[in-house]
Amino acid sequence: MNYMLHMGRACTAVIAVVLAVPFAFSQTQPDTTRTYQIDEIIVSGTRTPTKVIDIPYSVQRINNFEYKFDKKIGINDVLGGTPGLFMQSRYGNHDVRISIRGFGSRSNTGIRGVRILQDGIPESEPDGQTRIESIDFQNIGSIEIVKGNASSLYTNAPGGVINFISDLGFTASSVTQFNEFGSYGLSSNGFKTAVKTDEYRFLATYNYHSARGYRVHSQDYWHIFNSALETQPTEHSKLSLVGYYVSGLIKLPGSLTKAQFEKDPFQPNPRDVSRDAKRISKKGRLGVRFETALDEERHNELEVTGYGTIKYFERTAATYRVFNRSGVGASGRFTNRSAIAGHDNEFSFGGDLFYQAGPIEEYDNLAGVKGDILSLLSDETISNAGFYLQNSFSIINQRMRMLLTGRYDNVVFINNNQLGAVQNSKRTFGKFTPKVALNYKLTPTIALYTSYGLGFDTPAGNELDNFPISSNTTLTLNPDLQPQTSKNFEIGIKGSYSVDEVQFFRKVFFELTFFNTTIKDEVVPFDIDGAVYFRNAANTKRTGVEIGADAEFTYGLRLKTAYTFSNFKYDEYNALSYVGDAVLAQRFSGNVVPSVPKDNFSVTLSYTRVLHDYVTGFVKTHYMNISGMYVDDLNSHKTAGYQILNASAGFDFQFDRINVLLSGGVNNIANKTYVAFININAARKDFYEAGEPRNYYGGLNVGFSL
Repeated sequence: MNYMLHMGRACTAVIAVVLAVPFAFSQTQPDTTRTYQIDEIIVSGTRTPTKVIDIPYSVQRINNFEYKFDKKIGINDVLGGTPGLFMQSRYGNHDVRISIRGFGSRSNTGIRGVRILQDGIPESEPDGQTRIESIDFQNIGSIEIVKGNASSLYTNAPGGVINFISDLGFTASSVTQFNEFGSYGLSSNGFKTAVKTDEYRFLATYNYHSARGYRVHSQDYWHIFNSALETQPTEHSKLSLVGYYVSGLIKLPGSLTKAQFEKDPFQPNPRDVSRDAKRISKKGRLGVRFETALDEERHNELEVTGYGTIKYFERTAATYRVFNRSGVGASGRFTNRSAIAGHDNEFSFGGDLFYQAGPIEEYDNLAGVKGDILSLLSDETISNAGFYLQNSFSIINQRMRMLLTGRYDNVVFINNNQLGAVQNSKRTFGKFTPKVALNYKLTPTIALYTSYGLGFDTPAGNELDNFPISSNTTLTLNPDLQPQTSKNFEIGIKGSYSVDEVQFFRKVFFELTFFNTTIKDEVVPFDIDGAVYFRNAANTKRTGVEIGADAEFTYGLRLKTAYTFSNFKYDEYNALSYVGDAVLAQRFSGNVVPSVPKDNFSVTLSYTRVLHDYVTGFVKTHYMNISGMYVDDLNSHKTAGYQILNASAGFDFQFDRINVLLSGGVNNIANKTYVAFININAARKDFYEAGEPRNYYGGLNVGFSL
């Protein structure tokens, strides 16, 4: 209680400070010197282009120049300083667990509870599970992040939405050869081609990534190709083609027990080595989008998207599994902007469809080699179909808006067993999730906002695997597992300020959000003899505060800070646990949700300076402090908190049409040993995976503009 009281006082102080900054400036500068910077356009939050200041919940947009000198291998390298996001990297590569307000923390592989888009097209599969091998930060121009419940607009998005957008904002044609290298055999090399004519823009990137890894049996390699084409058939329309293809392999060293971790945190789990645990992946996607205004004033707009996917996936664990899937998807949106009794009104409706099907084969795993005998063959179909409505009404023009959104989703799982006596299964989940939100502008660039809405998150396909003592073990899909639902409330303030003519505090951006979530039937993992299954906890309560600030103190000197406080507990949770052959009834009510830190703090200080007409220098340091986390629902052990300090520097040379970018840095300067990833609820108690020790990296990009 005292902690929360202190937090409340701290939040009040932050609000007072950030509101006092523009007031203080207004006493010394006339209105004509003000330029407001919070006018970026974000699409993923409301599914229609909207200014950040007008969106009634917490959103952020990150442009690629903010991380161009940084290491760019995993999503944690780029998004580590974002309030509300917590990321756990497994092996220093793309396999990163993303959690927003606790949603996503249950996933031991891939991403759950957060909708991932690439160029506005779902990278998440129909069941909501996501792997992000196709994300190449050399190709990305900006990243849009919506934090908090987005179920009223997207399927399986109770934690939010992240949209990775191709870098089509270039002003001239160019070609760039990029290289990144570093400790533990890291190498990332490729090219980027941008073509601009009067008729179209075209972008293509190829990246070959390989690394030995900092743990034994953790090497990986990837071929990643991304492309985007944008053209305007008419003055009021736009046609876009986007696609990617990626193939590669990642070895999995596995999680360790406490004794193993204390002896050697970088050793592999012997069981995973004996199985040659790995993932082999090949996947591709091609999408087309057409956007048009139906009248000269753009009062009516139409957008239609279609895409096709192919996915091939091999996974070795106790068995050798092969997944072969193809899918088709589509989405559409109509928007009308008008006035009702003199008040601005924007109404839109749309829908999404994603269908994916293919066989799953299972063989004996002979030390990483696929056996000859087929032990399982099933045809799996997963589809989601949904439609949404939204209306944004200006209660007070230019001041206060109310946003009403609602979505109905229908998610279907079909698993037809082709071998043995196990019965075919079909599970269907459907729900309507409404949301109401208000946004009130205190000034043109400072706004208060609040929202309340329902969330809906179905189990993923692998989470529906049946387990030995379910209510019906003859079915292929678990008949007992239900979707988790939630009630989500948040209130906050955000804003920005910019005065170019003053020397200090030239630009300020801030946000502060309080959220409260209650979850019914939360889906949580549990372990039986090394195999992971999923069940429903009864009720969970989550309360938290997110604080973020980004300020340019003076020319080129920038401070960015983020803090997240999370108080997540099981309110009611009784379940069975499996220890060897024993089945124990246990009570977890009142326990803390595992794998979520109570305190997550980050601060970044950077300085950019023009050293010469052709040379710009850059230096940055980043510090983060993560509190300890529980490893299981029983709260049997809590990891130690950790503090990490990183630093980077670089030079940007511009000689006429030639650009050379030279950068380098060191992460984990103090060489701390810490638990970076927690394997939740492992029956064998192998919960722990170490973070990357001190590591160095460098980069060299050479570009030529036409």
